[in-house]
Amino acid sequence: MQEKKLTSVSGYIFVIGALVCFGVAALAAVYNGALLAILLVLAGTFILKGIVIIYPKEGMTATFFGDYVGTIKETGLRWVNPLYNKVKISLRARNLNGQTLKVNDKMGNPVEIAAVVVWQVKDTAKALFEVDNYVNFVQIQSEAAVRKLANSYAYDHMEDETSSVTLRDSTGQINLFLEEELNERLERAGVDIIEARVSHLAYSSEIAGAMLQRQQASAMIAARRLIVEGAVGMVEMALERLEKNGVISLDEERKAAMVSNLLVVLCGEKSVSPVVNAGTLYN
Repeated sequence: MQEKKLTSVSGYIFVIGALVCFGVAALAAVYNGALLAILLVLAGTFILKGIVIIYPKEGMTATFFGDYVGTIKETGLRWVNPLYNKVKISLRARNLNGQTLKVNDKMGNPVEIAAVVVWQVKDTAKALFEVDNYVNFVQIQSEAAVRKLANSYAYDHMEDETSSVTLRDSTGQINLFLEEELNERLERAGVDIIEARVSHLAYSSEIAGAMLQRQQASAMIAARRLIVEGAVGMVEMALERLEKNGVISLDEERKAAMVSNLLVVLCGEKSVSPVVNAGTLYN
C-alpha cells in the first residue's frame, strides 16, 4: 500500500455555508417552518462534519467504508467528504531512547549496548495499514537491530585484531550500519530514520573487571615496548658518536657493560644511584 494524496478545499467557505443554514433554520422555526428548519440544521451539521483542522507537520488519512482514499497534508482549515472516516497522524520527528541491552558481541563476550534513534513517519498509509501499531513496531525493530549490530562486530581490536571495524573504535561506521539496518527493517511501516547513534557501550558487569585489567596490561606492554625502542636507539647513538669522535676505544666486553648500564638507567622505573668504580672492568 502506497500513500495517495487526497485533494481538499478550503473550509472557510463551508463554515460560512453552515452558519447560513443555521441562521435560515432559525428564521424558518420562527415562521412555523419546522420541517424546513430541521432540514437546514441537518444540512449545516453535515457540512460541519467535513471540516478538519490540520496543523503543520501533521497528516490526516481518510477511508470510505473501509477503502483507503488518501492522505491530506495541506495545513489549515480544510473540508472533505463528511462520510470519510478520518485519522490524524503526526509527521514530526520523534526520539526513541532505547533501553540498555545485554548481548554477546562477535567474539561471545557479554556487552551492554543502547542506542538513540530519531525517526519520523514518511508514508502514512504504510504506518497505519501495513503494521498494527507503528510506534510499537519501531521500538521492537530498533531493539532487534541493535542486537544484530552487537552480534556482528567485536567490542574492540583486542578481541579481534584482524577486524577493521569494532563497536568501540569505529563509532561513525557503526552508526551508519545501524541507520541502514533500521531503514531496511522499518520500510514496511513507512518510517524514515533521521539519525541513529549508539548511546551506551560497555562490557557487562561480570567481565568488566577482567577486561579492565587486560586493557591496563596491554597499555603497560605498549608503553614498555616504546621505552625499550627509545632506549636502544639512544644506546646505539651513544656508541656510534663515541667511536666517531674517537673519545674512547671500547672492546666488545666493555661495550656490553656500557650497553647494560645505559639500558638499566634508561629503562628503569626508579632513579638509579651512581656507583664509583675505582678499579677496572677486569680487576
